[in-house]
Amino acid sequence: MDASGHPPDDDALTHLRTDGSAHMVDVGGKAISGRTAIAEGRIRMSAEALERVIRGDGKKGEVLGTARLAGILGGKRTADLIPLCHALPETSFDVDVQPAPELPGVRVTATARVHGRTGVEMEALMAASVALLTVYDMVKAVDRGMVIEAVRLVEKSGGRSGTWRAGTD
Repeated sequence: MDASGHPPDDDALTHLRTDGSAHMVDVGGKAISGRTAIAEGRIRMSAEALERVIRGDGKKGEVLGTARLAGILGGKRTADLIPLCHALPETSFDVDVQPAPELPGVRVTATARVHGRTGVEMEALMAASVALLTVYDMVKAVDRGMVIEAVRLVEKSGGRSGTWRAGTD
């Protein structure tokens, strides 16, 4: 621990001081580098609901494009919603929202990129989550029993820890 009770900057959980209180990790000493994170998730729904999504005739408008835009906007607001998450400049998002008839439902893949001092895992996860919640909101009049599931980080690259992919650790 340093003089302020902060843990050293290593692989340990570093949002807690020795007294158990939370603090924001100081990333000022980290090198600026390109960092990317990819998250995914899905929402299962009735075949009827998916058909309406595909046709684009929902009561609230076109679902897939709206969910894509909402995911991007949600990812940009991550630091406002997750305590102790750093606000990241120059972040870009790519949110792919696709029908998945085999579920039936919709799959979302969100990619977040930044050139900065800390990773963008939370931004990718937030973008995917907000896109899925938007699908739920727009389709709930047809199917309130939809299930959002399997939201997870699939890959991250850049920074001190390098590249990580789900299923490789």
